[in-house]
Order: sequence, then C-alpha cells, then structure tokens
Amino acid sequence: MRITVPAALTESHVKYDGEAGRAWSAGLPALAERYLEAWGLRLDGEPRHGVVSLVLPVVRADGTKAALKLQPVTDENATEEPGLRAWAGDGSVLLLDSDPATGTLLLERLEADRSLSSLPDDMEALGILTDLLARLVAHPAPEGMRRLGDIAQAMLDGVDQALKSLPRERDRRWTSWCAAAVAELVHEPGDRLLHWDLHYDNVLAAGREPWLSIDPKPLAGDPGFDLWPALHNRWDAVVATGDVTRGVLRRFDFMTDRLGVDRRRAAGWTLGRVLQNALWDVEDGESRLKEIDLTIAEAVRRRA
Repeated sequence: MRITVPAALTESHVKYDGEAGRAWSAGLPALAERYLEAWGLRLDGEPRHGVVSLVLPVVRADGTKAALKLQPVTDENATEEPGLRAWAGDGSVLLLDSDPATGTLLLERLEADRSLSSLPDDMEALGILTDLLARLVAHPAPEGMRRLGDIAQAMLDGVDQALKSLPRERDRRWTSWCAAAVAELVHEPGDRLLHWDLHYDNVLAAGREPWLSIDPKPLAGDPGFDLWPALHNRWDAVVATGDVTRGVLRRFDFMTDRLGVDRRRAAGWTLGRVLQNALWDVEDGESRLKEIDLTIAEAVRRRA
C-alpha cells in the first residue's frame, strides 16, 4: 500500500513552518517506510492526520494492531514520549515503541472514529473525561518535563507588551486580572504529570478500556491547569443550558469536586489558561480576546 501524505497536512506544515514544513512533509513517505521496516510493521488502512502528525494504522509482526505516529520534534510534543512512558497506559494510550530522535511513536490502536464528542450526554462525557484526568494527574511528573512554573513566569513576563496590543478596556482589564491570579500561584506550580490538552476529541474509545486519552503535551504542574479544555469544548451544550455562567460553573464545580482539588487554586490556574490564550492571540495579531474565553473567565473568577 502506497503512503500518501494528505494535502491538508502539508498545508498545515507550510502555514506554520514555510518551506521547511513543506520539506518535512515531502519526506514523510520515506520516514514511514523506515519505521515500517525497522519495527516489522505492515500498513492496515488509510492514513489519518491532525494539524502536525501523520498517523498510519499498522499491524505488528505478532498480529497486534497499532498506530504509527509521525511528527516533527518540537517543544510542544517533545515530552509526549516520556509522558506516555510514565503513564504506561494508565488512562492513556499505551506506548509500544518510540524513537525520541525523530518524534516517531508506535501506539496501541484505538477507535479513531469514536471520541467522547460522540456521546450525546454532556455530563456523562465530562464524567468520563474527569475520571481519566484523575488517573493521569495521580502520576508524579518524571524528570525532564517542562514545568508549569516556568511557563507561568514566561506568561507574566509577556503581559505588559500584550496590553499595548489590546485597545478595548475590557480586554486589558481581564488580561490584568488573569495575570494577577497567575502571580499568586506561580511559586507553587505543582508537580503532577499534566496532559495539557485533554478535550473530548482527545479521548477515544478503546479495546483495553472503554476510553483512553491521546495526544498529550505533558508538563509538570498543578491539576487545576488541566481543566480548561473541558470547560471550553462542547460549548453548544453550555449555551443550551440558557445560562452560560451557570453552565460553566456546573462543569467547573463537577470537575474540582471529582478530582478533589482546591477550588480557588483551580480557578486561578484556569484564569491562567485564559491569560495564555490571550497572549497567543496577541502574538497571532489579534486585537481582542475571544468572547468564550471572557465568558469562562467571568464565571470562574467567582470561584477565585
């Protein structure tokens, strides 16, 4: 079976890395062939892709179904391999083999077409995600992980410059409030192994367990920093409650109770995620904060 790189994946790499991204994408078939041969794999279906990675369904020599994940090594995904190794399949997809030098991973095969987003009951989905999160953050972060304290301090260092790019008083005020919340917590960042991107599409149905998490961006920190994706995603379900503030707090309170974390600290770190989004948006040339981010900040600040 010939390996074809999806055009959308190439476009994504060109968008973020220009000609270097195009060159990396062009080299994907040869890179895939290298690991198919080295790890004794055969292709078993059509490729899938995200914004960065190409995922090939494969079968190992012993007949085990697996997934070959190919991605360039970046600061964002460099900790994926040690994070998955530390979790050893406890709430996460199982790492079967890896080559840290190229960022290539061999993972257990999950049901790529069935994520938590497919569950119609929003709170049922949230319960599953929260229980997985509890298992993930029960693990201490191994040596070498990025640290939330460093990330938070870098965020604080960028606030003054970002404020100059926000003409609306409301946006400047919320950016400052979020920064103040982070400043209170930056010297107690925590030491748990965080996923950083645990949203509903990053939880897939599996055979070994009903549901498992995928695609982490691991770092060492406070579990409260990991709540944001579940507050932000499936936003239509929050709007459908008729009271978005109450809908956000229902999710937030549910997660903090189920995880057994300090609600005030979790609120502060959630405001930290709003700050992080604001800084990223300004870096991308935006001049105002997203309304959903502001809505969540307004709700969660009640718990801070």
